[in-house]
Amino acid sequence: MAIDLWITDQNLTVQGDPLAGWRDLTATQKHREPGSGTVTLTAYPEVMAQLRPGNRLVVVRDRQIWMAGPMEVPQDYEWDLDSNADPGVVTVSFTDDLALVAGRLTYPEPGKTWEAQTKTSDVMRTLTGRGEVIVRQLVDENCGPGALATRRIPRLVLAPDSGAGTMRTLTTRMEPLLDAVRTIAVPDDLGFRTRQVGDQIVFEVFQPRDLTGSARFSAGLGNLRKVRFTLSAPTATSELVMGGDDPTQQAGEGEPANQRAYTEVLSGAQADWYRVEKLVQASGKDNAAGELTQEGILALGNDNPTASLETETVDTEDLRAGRDYGLGDTVAVVLPTGLTITDVVRSIQLDADGADEGETVTAVIGNSDTTTSASLVSTVRDLAYRLGRVEARG
Repeated sequence: MAIDLWITDQNLTVQGDPLAGWRDLTATQKHREPGSGTVTLTAYPEVMAQLRPGNRLVVVRDRQIWMAGPMEVPQDYEWDLDSNADPGVVTVSFTDDLALVAGRLTYPEPGKTWEAQTKTSDVMRTLTGRGEVIVRQLVDENCGPGALATRRIPRLVLAPDSGAGTMRTLTTRMEPLLDAVRTIAVPDDLGFRTRQVGDQIVFEVFQPRDLTGSARFSAGLGNLRKVRFTLSAPTATSELVMGGDDPTQQAGEGEPANQRAYTEVLSGAQADWYRVEKLVQASGKDNAAGELTQEGILALGNDNPTASLETETVDTEDLRAGRDYGLGDTVAVVLPTGLTITDVVRSIQLDADGADEGETVTAVIGNSDTTTSASLVSTVRDLAYRLGRVEARG
């Protein structure tokens, strides 16, 4: 495999020859968020001259751009008399161009400059349409060709509408642009990314694929490297909701005394674990229309058992990232217990040392963050149960 590193300016103009003397390259693509990477370079003068603020680093793998975007730390230089020969080394930290999109806020009136925004009231920006249309409009009017000249990202264009998403409505005002984009993208399971194509940065929305029938990982296939899961007890199984009048407010003359309302909402997890009580304050509400019950249900959503599940895979000749599957796609993982799980590709990482000793591409499938998702908790419980049976048989 051949990897080349290039430096461009903000307008994607190449600044010199490919970077020489590089090693320890890591470039990680991420689903619905900017990628990240680092590379260590020998600090040759011609290399240092290219590592300027505002310039971009482009990682080319087998003549295809793997990642391209601005250098966040263009120069982290080190020289040591004992360990580093002249001229020293410099480490570069970079991201992809989606970070430029992430650097914008949603203007309430994107057609006006900041100073010209309406001053008499808090204006909200409301968009209604198909999910992809809303995402494209948000990006276009805040940093794309349709944005004010001072807010445009150089060379950024929008890919053609692919027809993805369902009808939705978004109200936003001065929030991070990618937060607003995710609000629309996640319910429709849409992905979004930037790609350098020629002399343009293309922002595109896409519908991830279900590849569970063709993209499979297992120890037997030689492409499953690591599995990790956790399962934690609930923080509450009995939500004791207390509503009614606000006790800090005294009843006026002739008014009835403050009245309280009480409702208990139980979790089904109590049968599996144990009883843990938690007080939920809901002053000013009663349960005539089920308000207290709803408060208890919402509280259980945060207090249910938590689970995390993460698997790490590696490229093989038969199944390669970028060719056979990509970010956001749903793939299948056959665990050592025999249990098959399906989940989303969250990140894909390229590691190379630059010394012709090969490269490694790994994908993280699943989410290492804890969640109270009932389906994931159930999967992890099933996994733990099967592991226990294996150990018992051993």
